Amino acid sequence: MSGAVRVQGLEFAYPDGRTALRGLDLTIEEGERVAILGPNGAGKTTFALHLNGILRPQRGEISFGSLELNDENLMEIRRRVGLVFQDSNDQLFMPSVRDDVAFGPANLGLRDEDLGARVATALDAVDALELADRPPHHLSGGEKRRAALATVLAMEPDILVFDEPSSGLDPAGRRELIEMLRGLPMTQILITHDMALAMELCTRSVILSEGRVVASGDTAEMLMNSSLLARYRLEFPHAPNPVTPPGPG
Repeated sequence: MSGAVRVQGLEFAYPDGRTALRGLDLTIEEGERVAILGPNGAGKTTFALHLNGILRPQRGEISFGSLELNDENLMEIRRRVGLVFQDSNDQLFMPSVRDDVAFGPANLGLRDEDLGARVATALDAVDALELADRPPHHLSGGEKRRAALATVLAMEPDILVFDEPSSGLDPAGRRELIEMLRGLPMTQILITHDMALAMELCTRSVILSEGRVVASGDTAEMLMNSSLLARYRLEFPHAPNPVTPPGPG
């Protein structure tokens, strides 16, 4: 399976009748790093949950290379499409970080030296080997984010999907996250409100509104288009105007 993503006519409504996706069409090429932007309620998280098969299309199709999202392929897709949740606590539930990172590969049948090597490789990729024996609930926000990402990398995915990856991180943790993601070679899809993060990491951005793609293009061009951003309740964070100190006397 490649890291390419094809979404055609994706529709989904929740049991309460709220329609979240309305015929969404999107193609992401292998190796791309793409930001998915949009106001609250645009369908961004619902879209992310479809990419890993947590939610299933009510109409439309999703494919990853030649592999279509269906019951027959679901386990393989979940192995190959790694979803990193906004709240790292949703992915960290074992007594130690090592146990959390080992959980997925162990369920695939890896044991002993093979399992240990897979865990070490994933932790090393996010500079978290020193966290291996620590309880997840004792970690800082940035450490939890690294550990959660390691649990996904241990499955050796082709595609990474992040839901608000910079949420809750302090500036140092956010910078560490950016450098980590820059160093990962697989296709990356970032669901985010963080426009500056999108600018730093993603060559292409996609805006969702009311469950549809309404704009797609070069990130820098889109984020400098103030009228486009205003139309969809988005705003690029500009540096504040410098304060002129008062004169003498």
